[in-house]
Amino acid sequence: MDATNALGEFLRARRALIRPEDAGIRRGGLRRVPGLRREEVAMLAGISADYYLRLEQGRDRNPSLQVLEALADVLNLDAPATAHLIGLTQARPSRARQSRRSTDRGRAARKPEPVPPGILQLIDGWPSNPAYVENRFTDVLAANALATALSPNHSPGVNLLRAILLDESEREMRRDWEELTEAGVAALRANVGPDVDDPRLVELVGELSVRSERFRRLWGRHDVQPKHARVMRLRHPKVGDLELQSNKLAINGTDGLILKVFHAEPGSRDAELLAILGSLTATSGESRKLTGSDEHQAVDEQ
Repeated sequence: MDATNALGEFLRARRALIRPEDAGIRRGGLRRVPGLRREEVAMLAGISADYYLRLEQGRDRNPSLQVLEALADVLNLDAPATAHLIGLTQARPSRARQSRRSTDRGRAARKPEPVPPGILQLIDGWPSNPAYVENRFTDVLAANALATALSPNHSPGVNLLRAILLDESEREMRRDWEELTEAGVAALRANVGPDVDDPRLVELVGELSVRSERFRRLWGRHDVQPKHARVMRLRHPKVGDLELQSNKLAINGTDGLILKVFHAEPGSRDAELLAILGSLTATSGESRKLTGSDEHQAVDEQ
């Protein structure tokens, strides 16, 4: 990641994904770059090639909204990706500046945000609904017993995106692994927005870029898509194939914490299997949460 020129990096990645013929440009002669050339993007957006070059090189960081919308149209960006593009040109959030200043303070700078006690009580009271809390980097901060029964990676201290990409048992269990990883990487970029130099993000992206070829490819696309409600398709080692609806709920008053909740269609076979899984789960009835020394252990393990 180039935190000093996030706009240019995004523009280069996205123009590489546009086929010339889809933009109304005839392929002729040898093309040395995938997708559109810089001058083609400039022409289609109605700006000069020199000005577009300055944008990609980071020599001009304040394009007008009109220019950004024209570029979004040329690059075939949807609404979330267009909002991301516009956000890359705006002032950096104070959170990012604070993170940079606190990097040298060590472990305390990356201390996970505590989950509100009311949310812990809420998910503890859902014996039939797996639920967990994650931050914007997909670090799991709390989970109820049924969530961890679905997958041991739904556990505090685990980075869920890392687990899905690197844990072979997780890949075997996820019947829609390809779709899930694509959506997960696009959601991570949507969650962090222009805050690309956050120490936690740099750490996570650095590790996954080294250890996962799929992550490198997906991250390089610069896809931006917030997480939506979806069906989770599992091949669970104890109860077999299982399909659950997932929903996400933003937790107000926090820095981007998300509550993920799963449910099965009432009266369905999936509901029966989920109930069986619940009956097999030995639990004290309390959600697992990240507190005290566990926070430091989780950071060290990641």
